Amino acid sequence: MTRLSVEMLAADPVEPITSAGHAQLGIAVLAGIAVIVVLITKFKLHAFLALTIGSLALGAFAGAPLDKVITTFTTGLGSTVAGVGVLIALGAILGKMLADSGGADEIVDTILAKASGRSMPWAMVLIASVIGLPLFFEVGVVLLIPVVLMVAKRGNYSLMRIGIPALAGLSVMHGLVPPHPGPLVAIDALKADLGVTLALGVLVAIPTVIIAGPLFSRYAARWVDVPAPDRMIPQRASEELQKRPGFGATLLTIMLPVILMLSKALVDIVIDDPENTTQRVFDVVGSPLIALLASVLLGIFTLLRPAGFAKERVSGLVEKGLAPIAGILLIVGAGGGFKQTLIDTGVGQMILDISKDWSIPALLLAWLIAVAIRLATGSATVATVSAAGLVAPLAVGMSTGETALLVLAIGAGSLFFSHVNDAGFWLVKEYFGLTVGQTIKTWSVMETIISVVAGALVLLLSLFI
Repeated sequence: MTRLSVEMLAADPVEPITSAGHAQLGIAVLAGIAVIVVLITKFKLHAFLALTIGSLALGAFAGAPLDKVITTFTTGLGSTVAGVGVLIALGAILGKMLADSGGADEIVDTILAKASGRSMPWAMVLIASVIGLPLFFEVGVVLLIPVVLMVAKRGNYSLMRIGIPALAGLSVMHGLVPPHPGPLVAIDALKADLGVTLALGVLVAIPTVIIAGPLFSRYAARWVDVPAPDRMIPQRASEELQKRPGFGATLLTIMLPVILMLSKALVDIVIDDPENTTQRVFDVVGSPLIALLASVLLGIFTLLRPAGFAKERVSGLVEKGLAPIAGILLIVGAGGGFKQTLIDTGVGQMILDISKDWSIPALLLAWLIAVAIRLATGSATVATVSAAGLVAPLAVGMSTGETALLVLAIGAGSLFFSHVNDAGFWLVKEYFGLTVGQTIKTWSVMETIISVVAGALVLLLSLFI
Protein backbone atom coordinates (compact mmCIF):
# COMPACT_ATOMS: atom_id res chain seq x y z
CA MET A 1 0.00 0.00 0.00
CA THR A 2 2.82 2.40 0.88
CA ARG A 3 4.75 1.71 -2.32
CA LEU A 4 1.60 2.16 -4.40
CA SER A 5 0.90 5.57 -2.90
CA VAL A 6 4.36 6.89 -3.79
CA GLU A 7 4.21 5.53 -7.31
CA MET A 8 0.75 7.00 -7.88
CA LEU A 9 1.94 10.42 -6.76
CA ALA A 10 4.87 10.34 -9.17
CA ALA A 11 2.94 8.90 -12.11
CA ASP A 12 -0.34 10.76 -11.77
CA PRO A 13 0.19 14.29 -10.45
CA VAL A 14 -2.87 16.35 -9.62
CA GLU A 15 -4.04 18.56 -12.50
CA PRO A 16 -4.70 22.03 -11.02
CA ILE A 17 -8.20 23.42 -11.53
CA THR A 18 -6.72 26.85 -12.25
CA SER A 19 -3.84 28.25 -14.28
CA ALA A 20 -3.13 31.03 -11.78
CA GLY A 21 0.46 32.13 -11.23
CA HIS A 22 2.37 31.70 -8.02
CA ALA A 23 1.69 35.22 -6.80
CA GLN A 24 -2.05 34.89 -7.31
CA LEU A 25 -2.09 31.48 -5.58
CA GLY A 26 -0.18 32.88 -2.64
CA ILE A 27 -2.68 35.72 -2.27
CA ALA A 28 -5.57 33.25 -2.62
CA VAL A 29 -4.22 31.07 0.21
CA LEU A 30 -3.84 34.05 2.55
CA ALA A 31 -7.29 35.34 1.61
CA GLY A 32 -8.96 31.96 2.12
CA ILE A 33 -7.41 31.48 5.55
CA ALA A 34 -8.23 35.08 6.52
CA VAL A 35 -11.90 34.58 5.59
CA ILE A 36 -12.12 31.50 7.80
CA VAL A 37 -10.44 33.15 10.79
CA VAL A 38 -12.53 36.35 10.54
CA LEU A 39 -15.83 34.49 10.16
CA ILE A 40 -15.13 32.34 13.21
CA THR A 41 -13.52 34.90 15.51
CA LYS A 42 -15.37 38.13 14.65
CA PHE A 43 -18.74 36.94 13.36
CA LYS A 44 -18.89 33.78 15.54
CA LEU A 45 -19.96 31.69 12.54
CA HIS A 46 -19.95 27.93 13.00
CA ALA A 47 -16.64 26.42 11.86
CA PHE A 48 -18.36 24.16 9.33
CA LEU A 49 -19.90 27.15 7.54
CA ALA A 50 -16.71 29.20 7.82
CA LEU A 51 -14.60 26.44 6.28
CA THR A 52 -17.10 26.01 3.46
CA ILE A 53 -17.17 29.73 2.66
CA GLY A 54 -13.38 29.97 3.02
CA SER A 55 -12.89 27.18 0.51
CA LEU A 56 -15.12 28.90 -2.03
CA ALA A 57 -13.28 32.19 -1.42
CA LEU A 58 -9.92 30.49 -1.95
CA GLY A 59 -11.05 29.06 -5.28
CA ALA A 60 -12.50 32.40 -6.39
CA PHE A 61 -9.32 34.33 -5.53
CA ALA A 62 -7.27 31.68 -7.35
CA GLY A 63 -9.39 32.17 -10.48
CA ALA A 64 -10.76 28.63 -10.55
CA PRO A 65 -14.24 27.91 -12.02
CA LEU A 66 -16.75 27.85 -9.18
CA ASP A 67 -18.28 24.54 -10.26
CA LYS A 68 -14.86 22.87 -10.06
CA VAL A 69 -14.19 24.43 -6.65
CA ILE A 70 -17.49 23.04 -5.38
CA THR A 71 -16.61 19.58 -6.73
CA THR A 72 -13.15 19.76 -5.17
CA PHE A 73 -14.52 20.83 -1.78
CA THR A 74 -17.21 18.16 -1.66
CA THR A 75 -14.72 15.52 -2.81
CA GLY A 76 -12.32 16.50 -0.03
CA LEU A 77 -15.13 16.57 2.52
CA GLY A 78 -16.37 13.17 1.41
CA SER A 79 -12.96 11.53 1.41
CA THR A 80 -12.15 12.91 4.87
CA VAL A 81 -15.43 11.72 6.36
CA ALA A 82 -15.00 8.37 4.60
CA GLY A 83 -11.51 8.09 6.03
CA VAL A 84 -12.15 9.10 9.64
CA GLY A 85 -15.93 9.48 9.99
CA VAL A 86 -16.67 5.82 10.68
CA LEU A 87 -13.65 5.63 12.96
CA ILE A 88 -14.87 8.60 14.99
CA ALA A 89 -18.34 7.01 15.19
CA LEU A 90 -16.98 3.65 16.34
CA GLY A 91 -14.72 5.41 18.83
CA ALA A 92 -17.68 7.35 20.19
CA ILE A 93 -19.66 4.13 20.63
CA LEU A 94 -16.72 2.49 22.37
CA GLY A 95 -16.33 5.54 24.62
CA LYS A 96 -20.01 5.40 25.57
CA MET A 97 -19.72 1.68 26.33
CA LEU A 98 -16.69 2.32 28.51
CA ALA A 99 -18.49 5.09 30.37
CA ASP A 100 -21.88 3.50 30.96
CA SER A 101 -20.48 0.10 31.93
CA GLY A 102 -18.10 1.59 34.47
CA GLY A 103 -15.06 0.41 32.53
CA ALA A 104 -13.77 3.95 32.02
CA ASP A 105 -14.22 4.59 35.73
CA GLU A 106 -12.11 1.52 36.45
CA ILE A 107 -9.29 2.75 34.21
CA VAL A 108 -9.37 6.32 35.52
CA ASP A 109 -9.52 5.23 39.15
CA THR A 110 -6.61 2.83 38.62
CA ILE A 111 -4.50 5.48 36.87
CA LEU A 112 -5.26 8.04 39.57
CA ALA A 113 -4.34 5.51 42.26
CA LYS A 114 -1.01 4.62 40.63
CA ALA A 115 0.18 8.05 39.46
CA SER A 116 0.66 11.14 41.59
CA GLY A 117 0.06 14.71 40.47
CA ARG A 118 3.55 15.30 39.13
CA SER A 119 3.79 11.95 37.37
CA MET A 120 0.39 12.12 35.68
CA PRO A 121 1.55 14.07 32.56
CA TRP A 122 4.40 11.57 32.17
CA ALA A 123 1.99 8.67 32.48
CA MET A 124 -0.25 10.18 29.80
CA VAL A 125 2.61 10.75 27.35
CA LEU A 126 3.80 7.17 27.82
CA ILE A 127 0.33 5.72 27.23
CA ALA A 128 -0.21 7.96 24.18
CA SER A 129 3.16 7.05 22.68
CA VAL A 130 2.49 3.33 22.98
CA ILE A 131 -1.06 3.58 21.65
CA GLY A 132 -0.08 6.03 18.91
CA LEU A 133 2.69 3.88 17.42
CA PRO A 134 0.62 2.00 14.80
CA LEU A 135 -2.37 4.36 14.60
CA PHE A 136 -3.38 7.29 12.45
CA PHE A 137 -3.53 10.40 14.60
CA GLU A 138 -7.32 10.68 14.43
CA VAL A 139 -7.78 7.10 15.66
CA GLY A 140 -5.46 7.68 18.59
CA VAL A 141 -7.33 10.85 19.53
CA VAL A 142 -10.64 8.98 19.47
CA LEU A 143 -9.27 6.29 21.79
CA LEU A 144 -7.45 8.57 24.22
CA ILE A 145 -9.54 11.73 24.57
CA PRO A 146 -12.28 10.21 26.78
CA VAL A 147 -9.63 9.02 29.24
CA VAL A 148 -7.81 12.38 29.10
CA LEU A 149 -11.00 14.31 29.81
CA MET A 150 -12.04 12.06 32.69
CA VAL A 151 -8.60 12.09 34.31
CA ALA A 152 -8.52 15.89 34.09
CA LYS A 153 -12.03 16.25 35.49
CA ARG A 154 -11.97 13.70 38.29
CA GLY A 155 -8.36 14.25 39.30
CA ASN A 156 -8.87 18.04 39.26
CA TYR A 157 -5.98 18.52 36.82
CA SER A 158 -5.61 21.28 34.25
CA LEU A 159 -6.96 19.99 30.93
CA MET A 160 -3.88 21.24 29.06
CA ARG A 161 -1.54 19.69 31.65
CA ILE A 162 -2.99 16.27 30.84
CA GLY A 163 -4.08 16.75 27.24
CA ILE A 164 -0.91 18.24 25.73
CA PRO A 165 1.32 15.27 26.76
CA ALA A 166 -1.19 12.84 25.27
CA LEU A 167 -1.41 14.79 22.02
CA ALA A 168 2.38 15.13 21.88
CA GLY A 169 2.84 11.38 22.23
CA LEU A 170 0.39 10.71 19.40
CA SER A 171 1.82 13.39 17.12
CA VAL A 172 5.48 12.39 17.53
CA MET A 173 4.64 8.79 16.65
CA HIS A 174 2.63 10.05 13.68
CA GLY A 175 5.53 11.91 12.15
CA LEU A 176 8.74 10.20 13.22
CA VAL A 177 8.52 6.55 14.15
CA PRO A 178 7.85 3.62 11.79
CA PRO A 179 5.85 1.43 11.40
CA HIS A 180 3.53 4.45 11.34
CA PRO A 181 2.29 5.01 7.76
CA GLY A 182 3.89 8.46 7.34
CA PRO A 183 7.50 7.45 8.00
CA LEU A 184 6.98 4.25 6.01
CA VAL A 185 6.06 6.29 2.93
CA ALA A 186 9.27 8.32 3.21
CA ILE A 187 11.36 5.21 3.92
CA ASP A 188 10.05 3.58 0.78
CA ALA A 189 10.52 6.67 -1.39
CA LEU A 190 14.10 7.26 -0.22
CA LYS A 191 15.04 3.56 -0.06
CA ALA A 192 16.03 3.97 3.58
CA ASP A 193 16.71 1.12 5.99
CA LEU A 194 13.69 0.51 8.21
CA GLY A 195 15.62 -0.75 11.23
CA VAL A 196 18.09 2.16 11.25
CA THR A 197 15.28 4.69 10.74
CA LEU A 198 13.29 3.12 13.58
CA ALA A 199 16.27 3.25 15.95
CA LEU A 200 17.12 6.86 15.09
CA GLY A 201 13.43 7.79 15.12
CA VAL A 202 13.05 6.57 18.69
CA LEU A 203 16.25 8.38 19.64
CA VAL A 204 14.85 11.65 18.27
CA ALA A 205 11.30 11.01 19.51
CA ILE A 206 12.13 10.57 23.22
CA PRO A 207 13.58 14.04 23.94
CA THR A 208 11.13 15.62 21.49
CA VAL A 209 8.05 14.23 23.21
CA ILE A 210 9.43 15.15 26.64
CA ILE A 211 9.95 18.79 25.64
CA ALA A 212 6.71 19.18 23.66
CA GLY A 213 4.63 17.12 26.11
CA PRO A 214 5.12 17.26 29.89
CA LEU A 215 7.46 20.28 29.84
CA PHE A 216 5.49 22.49 27.44
CA SER A 217 2.20 21.51 29.08
CA ARG A 218 3.21 23.55 32.14
CA TYR A 219 3.15 26.73 30.05
CA ALA A 220 0.12 25.66 27.97
CA ALA A 221 -1.87 25.18 31.18
CA ARG A 222 -1.04 28.77 32.21
CA TRP A 223 -1.88 30.25 28.81
CA VAL A 224 -5.15 28.36 28.41
CA ASP A 225 -6.85 27.46 31.67
CA VAL A 226 -10.07 25.74 30.64
CA PRO A 227 -12.06 22.95 32.25
CA ALA A 228 -12.75 19.67 30.50
CA PRO A 229 -15.95 20.20 28.43
CA ASP A 230 -18.86 18.44 30.11
CA ARG A 231 -20.55 17.64 26.79
CA MET A 232 -17.63 15.40 25.78
CA ILE A 233 -17.01 13.78 29.19
CA PRO A 234 -18.69 10.40 29.70
CA GLN A 235 -20.42 10.61 33.04
CA ARG A 236 -19.51 8.24 35.86
CA ALA A 237 -21.47 5.01 35.58
CA SER A 238 -24.73 4.90 37.51
CA GLU A 239 -24.40 4.04 41.17
CA GLU A 240 -27.15 1.50 40.54
CA LEU A 241 -24.64 -0.79 38.83
CA GLN A 242 -23.94 -3.80 41.00
CA LYS A 243 -20.48 -4.23 39.52
CA ARG A 244 -18.27 -2.95 36.75
CA PRO A 245 -15.75 -4.62 34.41
CA GLY A 246 -12.30 -5.42 35.71
CA PHE A 247 -9.24 -3.39 34.77
CA GLY A 248 -7.73 -6.20 32.68
CA ALA A 249 -10.87 -6.76 30.60
CA THR A 250 -11.33 -3.05 30.04
CA LEU A 251 -7.70 -2.53 29.06
CA LEU A 252 -7.88 -5.47 26.64
CA THR A 253 -10.94 -3.96 24.97
CA ILE A 254 -9.22 -0.59 24.51
CA MET A 255 -5.92 -2.11 23.39
CA LEU A 256 -7.43 -4.57 20.90
CA PRO A 257 -7.35 -2.06 17.98
CA VAL A 258 -3.74 -1.23 18.84
CA ILE A 259 -2.78 -4.92 18.94
CA LEU A 260 -4.50 -5.70 15.64
CA MET A 261 -3.08 -2.68 13.79
CA LEU A 262 0.42 -3.18 15.17
CA SER A 263 0.26 -6.84 14.17
CA LYS A 264 -0.67 -5.80 10.63
CA ALA A 265 2.27 -3.39 10.48
CA LEU A 266 4.72 -6.03 11.70
CA VAL A 267 3.41 -8.65 9.26
CA ASP A 268 3.71 -6.13 6.39
CA ILE A 269 7.34 -5.53 7.35
CA VAL A 270 8.28 -9.19 7.80
CA ILE A 271 6.46 -10.69 4.81
CA ASP A 272 6.19 -7.76 2.35
CA ASP A 273 4.25 -9.80 -0.23
CA PRO A 274 0.77 -8.47 -1.10
CA GLU A 275 -0.19 -11.88 -2.50
CA ASN A 276 0.70 -13.76 0.69
CA THR A 277 -2.43 -15.13 2.41
CA THR A 278 -1.22 -14.32 5.91
CA GLN A 279 -0.46 -10.73 4.99
CA ARG A 280 -3.84 -10.33 3.28
CA VAL A 281 -5.63 -11.62 6.39
CA PHE A 282 -3.76 -9.19 8.63
CA ASP A 283 -4.38 -6.35 6.15
CA VAL A 284 -8.09 -6.90 6.78
CA VAL A 285 -8.18 -7.51 10.53
CA GLY A 286 -5.58 -4.81 11.11
CA SER A 287 -7.39 -2.08 9.16
CA PRO A 288 -8.60 0.72 11.49
CA LEU A 289 -12.27 0.08 10.69
CA ILE A 290 -12.19 -3.65 11.42
CA ALA A 291 -9.94 -3.18 14.45
CA LEU A 292 -12.26 -0.64 16.06
CA LEU A 293 -15.35 -2.61 15.07
CA ALA A 294 -13.85 -5.70 16.70
CA SER A 295 -13.21 -3.70 19.86
CA VAL A 296 -16.81 -2.49 19.95
CA LEU A 297 -18.12 -6.03 19.51
CA LEU A 298 -15.74 -7.35 22.15
CA GLY A 299 -16.92 -4.60 24.48
CA ILE A 300 -20.44 -6.02 24.43
CA PHE A 301 -19.11 -9.13 26.18
CA THR A 302 -16.28 -7.66 28.27
CA LEU A 303 -17.94 -4.40 29.32
CA LEU A 304 -21.72 -4.41 28.96
CA ARG A 305 -22.57 -7.98 29.92
CA PRO A 306 -20.53 -7.88 33.15
CA ALA A 307 -22.33 -4.63 34.03
CA GLY A 308 -25.70 -6.36 33.54
CA PHE A 309 -26.84 -4.58 30.37
CA ALA A 310 -29.80 -6.12 28.54
CA LYS A 311 -29.89 -6.31 24.71
CA GLU A 312 -32.39 -3.44 24.46
CA ARG A 313 -30.15 -1.15 26.49
CA VAL A 314 -27.20 -1.86 24.19
CA SER A 315 -29.10 -0.46 21.19
CA GLY A 316 -30.03 2.71 23.04
CA LEU A 317 -26.47 3.15 24.23
CA VAL A 318 -25.15 3.12 20.63
CA GLU A 319 -27.66 5.78 19.60
CA LYS A 320 -26.72 8.03 22.53
CA GLY A 321 -23.02 7.57 21.80
CA LEU A 322 -23.39 8.88 18.25
CA ALA A 323 -25.35 12.05 19.06
CA PRO A 324 -22.51 14.28 20.38
CA ILE A 325 -20.20 13.77 17.38
CA ALA A 326 -22.40 15.10 14.55
CA GLY A 327 -20.88 18.59 14.71
CA ILE A 328 -17.35 17.22 14.98
CA LEU A 329 -17.81 15.08 11.87
CA LEU A 330 -19.01 18.06 9.82
CA ILE A 331 -16.18 20.32 10.97
CA VAL A 332 -13.49 17.69 10.37
CA GLY A 333 -15.01 16.94 6.96
CA ALA A 334 -15.07 20.64 6.00
CA GLY A 335 -11.44 20.90 7.06
CA GLY A 336 -10.68 18.10 4.63
CA GLY A 337 -12.60 19.94 1.92
CA PHE A 338 -10.53 23.08 2.46
CA LYS A 339 -7.32 21.03 2.34
CA GLN A 340 -8.39 19.44 -0.97
CA THR A 341 -9.20 22.86 -2.40
CA LEU A 342 -5.67 23.98 -1.56
CA ILE A 343 -4.19 20.92 -3.26
CA ASP A 344 -6.36 21.03 -6.39
CA THR A 345 -5.77 24.73 -7.00
CA GLY A 346 -2.08 23.89 -7.30
CA VAL A 347 -0.76 25.31 -4.03
CA GLY A 348 1.22 22.19 -3.17
CA GLN A 349 2.82 22.10 -6.62
CA MET A 350 3.62 25.82 -6.31
CA ILE A 351 5.62 25.14 -3.15
CA LEU A 352 7.48 22.30 -4.86
CA ASP A 353 8.31 24.49 -7.87
CA ILE A 354 9.63 27.35 -5.77
CA SER A 355 11.74 25.11 -3.52
CA LYS A 356 13.60 23.46 -6.40
CA ASP A 357 16.04 26.35 -6.62
CA TRP A 358 16.92 26.53 -2.91
CA SER A 359 20.67 25.95 -2.34
CA ILE A 360 20.89 24.66 1.23
CA PRO A 361 21.94 21.40 2.98
CA ALA A 362 19.82 18.38 2.11
CA LEU A 363 18.43 17.79 5.62
CA LEU A 364 17.42 21.43 6.08
CA LEU A 365 15.99 21.55 2.55
CA ALA A 366 13.88 18.44 3.23
CA TRP A 367 12.60 19.95 6.50
CA LEU A 368 11.77 23.31 4.90
CA ILE A 369 9.96 21.75 1.95
CA ALA A 370 7.86 19.61 4.28
CA VAL A 371 7.13 22.69 6.43
CA ALA A 372 6.00 24.72 3.43
CA ILE A 373 3.72 22.01 2.09
CA ARG A 374 2.32 21.34 5.57
CA LEU A 375 1.49 25.05 6.02
CA ALA A 376 -0.10 25.23 2.58
CA THR A 377 -2.13 22.03 2.57
CA GLY A 378 -2.60 21.20 6.25
CA SER A 379 -1.80 17.55 5.65
CA ALA A 380 1.21 15.88 7.26
CA THR A 381 0.81 12.95 4.90
CA VAL A 382 0.76 15.14 1.79
CA ALA A 383 3.80 17.02 3.11
CA THR A 384 5.67 13.76 3.78
CA VAL A 385 4.94 12.16 0.42
CA SER A 386 5.57 15.33 -1.61
CA ALA A 387 8.80 16.24 0.16
CA ALA A 388 10.08 12.66 -0.02
CA GLY A 389 9.44 12.57 -3.76
CA LEU A 390 11.22 15.88 -4.28
CA VAL A 391 14.37 15.11 -2.26
CA ALA A 392 14.64 11.44 -3.29
CA PRO A 393 17.47 12.19 -5.79
CA LEU A 394 19.50 13.66 -2.91
CA ALA A 395 19.47 10.29 -1.15
CA VAL A 396 21.52 8.69 -3.92
CA GLY A 397 25.03 8.08 -2.61
CA MET A 398 24.08 8.81 1.01
CA SER A 399 25.05 6.38 3.76
CA THR A 400 22.38 4.31 5.52
CA GLY A 401 22.39 6.64 8.52
CA GLU A 402 22.20 9.80 6.40
CA THR A 403 19.24 8.46 4.45
CA ALA A 404 17.44 7.60 7.70
CA LEU A 405 18.03 11.15 8.96
CA LEU A 406 16.61 12.50 5.70
CA VAL A 407 13.43 10.54 6.38
CA LEU A 408 13.24 11.97 9.90
CA ALA A 409 13.86 15.53 8.67
CA ILE A 410 10.87 15.19 6.37
CA GLY A 411 8.73 13.73 9.15
CA ALA A 412 9.69 16.56 11.51
CA GLY A 413 8.83 19.22 8.92
CA SER A 414 5.48 17.62 8.16
CA LEU A 415 4.27 18.39 11.71
CA PHE A 416 4.98 22.14 11.70
CA PHE A 417 2.27 24.56 12.93
CA SER A 418 -1.09 22.89 12.40
CA HIS A 419 -3.74 25.55 11.77
CA VAL A 420 -7.19 26.06 10.27
CA ASN A 421 -6.57 23.99 7.11
CA ASP A 422 -5.76 20.85 9.14
CA ALA A 423 -8.58 18.47 10.06
CA GLY A 424 -6.61 17.53 13.19
CA PHE A 425 -6.76 21.17 14.33
CA TRP A 426 -10.56 21.08 14.36
CA LEU A 427 -10.64 17.63 15.93
CA VAL A 428 -8.58 18.85 18.90
CA LYS A 429 -10.52 22.13 19.12
CA GLU A 430 -13.91 20.44 19.31
CA TYR A 431 -12.95 17.59 21.62
CA PHE A 432 -11.29 19.96 24.10
CA GLY A 433 -13.93 22.67 23.73
CA LEU A 434 -11.41 25.38 22.82
CA THR A 435 -11.68 28.57 20.77
CA VAL A 436 -9.59 28.98 17.63
CA GLY A 437 -7.16 31.25 19.50
CA GLN A 438 -6.80 28.80 22.38
CA THR A 439 -6.19 25.93 19.98
CA ILE A 440 -3.40 27.89 18.30
CA LYS A 441 -1.80 28.76 21.67
CA THR A 442 -1.74 25.11 22.72
CA TRP A 443 -2.05 22.57 19.91
CA SER A 444 -0.46 24.63 17.13
CA VAL A 445 2.44 25.74 19.31
CA MET A 446 2.95 22.16 20.52
CA GLU A 447 3.14 20.92 16.92
CA THR A 448 5.67 23.63 16.09
CA ILE A 449 7.81 22.68 19.08
CA ILE A 450 7.79 19.04 17.96
CA SER A 451 8.81 20.03 14.44
CA VAL A 452 11.59 22.41 15.47
CA VAL A 453 13.03 20.24 18.25
CA ALA A 454 12.98 17.08 16.12
CA GLY A 455 14.49 18.94 13.17
CA ALA A 456 17.27 20.34 15.36
CA LEU A 457 18.03 16.90 16.80
CA VAL A 458 18.23 15.43 13.30
CA LEU A 459 20.75 18.10 12.29
CA LEU A 460 22.70 17.45 15.50
CA LEU A 461 22.81 13.71 14.80
CA SER A 462 24.05 14.40 11.28
CA LEU A 463 27.29 15.74 12.81
CA PHE A 464 28.06 12.25 14.15
CA ILE A 465 26.59 10.00 11.45
